[in-house]
Amino acid sequence: MKHITRRDFMSSSIAAGITLMQPFSRVRGANDDIRVGVVGFRGHGRTHINAYLKIPGVRVVALCDADKDILTRGVSEFKARNQEVDAYVDVRKLLEDKSIDAVSTATPNHWHSLVTVWACQAGKDVCVEKPVSHNIFEGRKMVEAARKYNRIVQADLDLRSNEGLAEAIRCIQQGELGKIVVVRGFCYKRRKSMGKVNGPQKVPESVNYDLWCGPAPMAPLMRKNLHYDWHWVWATGCGEIGNNGPHHLDVCRWVLGQTELPKRVMSIGGRFGYDDDGETPNTQIAMYDCERAPIIYEVRGLPTKKDDSSMDIYRALSSNGVVMQSGRPGPSPNTGVVVQCENGYADLIKGVFYDNKGKEIKRFKPNSPGPQASFIKAVRSRKISDIKTDILEGHLSTCLCHMGNISHRIGAESSNEQIKEIIKGDKDSLEAFERFESHLAANGVRLKKTPAVLGPWLRMNSKKERFFGEFSEQANKLLTRDYRKPFVVTEQV
Repeated sequence: MKHITRRDFMSSSIAAGITLMQPFSRVRGANDDIRVGVVGFRGHGRTHINAYLKIPGVRVVALCDADKDILTRGVSEFKARNQEVDAYVDVRKLLEDKSIDAVSTATPNHWHSLVTVWACQAGKDVCVEKPVSHNIFEGRKMVEAARKYNRIVQADLDLRSNEGLAEAIRCIQQGELGKIVVVRGFCYKRRKSMGKVNGPQKVPESVNYDLWCGPAPMAPLMRKNLHYDWHWVWATGCGEIGNNGPHHLDVCRWVLGQTELPKRVMSIGGRFGYDDDGETPNTQIAMYDCERAPIIYEVRGLPTKKDDSSMDIYRALSSNGVVMQSGRPGPSPNTGVVVQCENGYADLIKGVFYDNKGKEIKRFKPNSPGPQASFIKAVRSRKISDIKTDILEGHLSTCLCHMGNISHRIGAESSNEQIKEIIKGDKDSLEAFERFESHLAANGVRLKKTPAVLGPWLRMNSKKERFFGEFSEQANKLLTRDYRKPFVVTEQV
């Protein structure tokens, strides 16, 4: 099967301004409203709705959610504004409505790909939440569906909409801080225990559990909360690296100009500090071997120290002795991307450049119209260049999250000495692990008693999007999943 790379696609079009020739799903006049259906809106989908309500010439005309209580609440909110909206529990029924031009989806991760592929097949454009897919296979199918059916498909990685950030990245790429040495992303966001159950839990009566599970196994509910805590189990979620990681890893790829997948990946991590029904790591380091410079991504779900409400500030000692710092004290999450260069470093989310003594030398003003605005612009123009994050870029960035998780999932508990022996030749990774160790110790976690999982270095063939070499047989089994009929992401889309 031939994969479409970003380089192939761009070279075969007229620059980035290629116009999609397939018409809208209905005949439209120049001043017609764009009619949007929103699928999944208990959480971030409400952000999508609120964004569309502010865009002239756009109407949210349909809502879909497998939870009837959430659906009823959404319809009521529209009625309170004297706006009509159709309601669906089954997304397939929504997609049958030929008057709907576009779909915006913020379902749990395991539904992202199927909603997108089905919508493309139904002739509708799509704005899909992060992570765009639940696994690497699904992401590639989304790209193929978008191209095959000439659809606008935007990955909702909203940092690409920040014009100040885009300017800062241009300056780095032009060499203002010298050669890039390493790119570091991080998400320090408090995640409390999801609790532990003794047996199957009752599914809320308002939920159509068959539709909620969709492609995932329709297994007994083995956690206290059906909603949100699905992030922390593999059947439906991708952990924190797949939750917030796509935003930051997308920026890491962007600043490096990385158009292919990393050559290698390795993970160090675990679920520390509590015993619950979660499966994904709450503390993790993922290391990526890229062509231009390495990427190191860190996840921390525990606070600064045990029984504290504050979160860590990101402080890293660079290989040339510079103390790089980002964030501020308090309970709020500290997330971001720090680019270490020869002549200083950039805190990209804050939009500040520093020299090698830590002195501020340049600041960029953030300005973001939001991802929904660029999506609607592209829906009108039919130009992929009007999307801030085309589905191919979203797929590649999400692949980094999946790669890190795959290394973790086939890894094994290892001693500190074993881990340090593996990474001893990389000063930046070793420094990150030593901070990892200190952070856990401050939370009462001793790695000698509760060892971290060391994932193997996995080598990736970017063109085939498959691992090769040692451990590849195990790793490639996690590139896709077993789908529950009829909710199947098929090989041919």
